[in-house]
Amino acid sequence: MKQLLTLTSLLVSGFTISQSANPPRFVKYFVAAESYESAGVVDVDGNGTLDIVSGDFWYENEGGPRQGGPRQGNSQPTFRKRHLIGHQKREDQYYDDFSTIPFDVNADGRPDIITGGWWSGRLRWLENVPKGDWPIHEIATVGNVETTRAWDIDGDGKPEICPNNPGKPLVYLKYQPAERTYKTMPVHSTQGHGLGFGDINGDGRGDFIISDGWLEQAGDRNNPTWTHHAAFSLGTASVPILVVDVDGDQLNDLIVGQGHGYGLHWYKQTKATGTADQRTWTKQSIDEKNSQYHVMEWVDITGDGKPELLTGKRFRAHNDNDPGSNDPVGLYYFTVEKGVFKKNVISYGPAGEGKGTGIQFATADLRQNGRTDIVVAGKDGLYVFFNEQ
Repeated sequence: MKQLLTLTSLLVSGFTISQSANPPRFVKYFVAAESYESAGVVDVDGNGTLDIVSGDFWYENEGGPRQGGPRQGNSQPTFRKRHLIGHQKREDQYYDDFSTIPFDVNADGRPDIITGGWWSGRLRWLENVPKGDWPIHEIATVGNVETTRAWDIDGDGKPEICPNNPGKPLVYLKYQPAERTYKTMPVHSTQGHGLGFGDINGDGRGDFIISDGWLEQAGDRNNPTWTHHAAFSLGTASVPILVVDVDGDQLNDLIVGQGHGYGLHWYKQTKATGTADQRTWTKQSIDEKNSQYHVMEWVDITGDGKPELLTGKRFRAHNDNDPGSNDPVGLYYFTVEKGVFKKNVISYGPAGEGKGTGIQFATADLRQNGRTDIVVAGKDGLYVFFNEQ
């Protein structure tokens, strides 16, 4: 059943929401009543359409246009045909599966999936095979995996695998094409909840952001050094922590959600003359009315060529043990202009009516019509929000 959601000016939990000049409309489309918390988008079977992978299944893009083909207007995929690919271990109310990163590990032309688990403490990849269960291969034991992201750490145009392992050393995994394996690269002795990556000091090289500061990259790109700057304390921060220029002053700022509490904030960077340690960070509020802002992306939702902040409340992140866990859930985008954020509702309401996020969502042009759609998993099911701008 489709539910058409229009973005209007309204009051939600005491927060005034401003309507954009030409806001997109979204069709909320139910895919499956599964409770995996991560989803990715990739052409699984190589037929030129973008499919969905989430947990133990991939969902076939039936009826959608081929990639590279002519624009198809509102030709809508169904994703009703699903294929069993595995049997992820269940731990209480979670599956031990906290990311969905497409990567062709064995170089056979078929995209595999990289994931990791909190209980197993391992990163692993699922081998994409035409039929049956996808074989599981271990990458590395890294400690409890909160979730994982793929970022180009060394600037060679290829992504590295970056797990967030609270209380464990910070490492990233670099792909070794000759051996088709991964090499563990150390960064820092420990990390907290939350992880980001981006150029903090404007030297053209990416730096890591952890909950108690940032790690400056220097030296040989193939074997970099990392200097810790204890510049801030971010709490149970989101994954990712976004590194973007919020106010247009040519200095990258931070956008941080509280993954297990209330609050969404940005930290304004101000650079004094001298060393990187003389940078200051001023915390500024975006939204104090919602909790469990665990995941976010910086992506153009409105089609105006400028990125927006896309985020929402994770549904039952700690199984109702987080502050605000029983509040309504929602999915939002925020337009940003010179440091001013305007909140726009995509979905909002009690669980089952509104849609919350999981731990990793995906955005893609699923219908090849130039609009960015959203795929969101979570304990409250798997949905697509088709962008009808």
